[in-house]
Amino acid sequence: MSTFRVRPYTRTGGRTRSTTTLAIETIVSTNEQARRDALTSTAEHRIISDLCRHPHSVAEVAARMRLPLGVVRVLLADMSDMSLINVHEQAGLAGDGRPSIELMERVLTGLRRI
Repeated sequence: MSTFRVRPYTRTGGRTRSTTTLAIETIVSTNEQARRDALTSTAEHRIISDLCRHPHSVAEVAARMRLPLGVVRVLLADMSDMSLINVHEQAGLAGDGRPSIELMERVLTGLRRI
């Protein structure tokens, strides 16, 4: 019995980059548009929409989906371009552009859960 595995980048049509750049700590969440357009999105978009009913970082989405970060960045950027998710820019940055203590603590907590 053999199992068929889909290469991760087939989920993005082979694309490894998108027009929108999302940092790994960027927080994303599902919006009302995603709930209304559930039938027009891909299976991956539906999974992300369900997962992001509660805000997650880009890295968390990649980890929970067990997909490479680059693939998830492209999927999330596509969803952002289609207004299916909210992208919460600059989350966790201090006034000087460096990560805040709160962000670093959340990342550390997330790493400990892995």
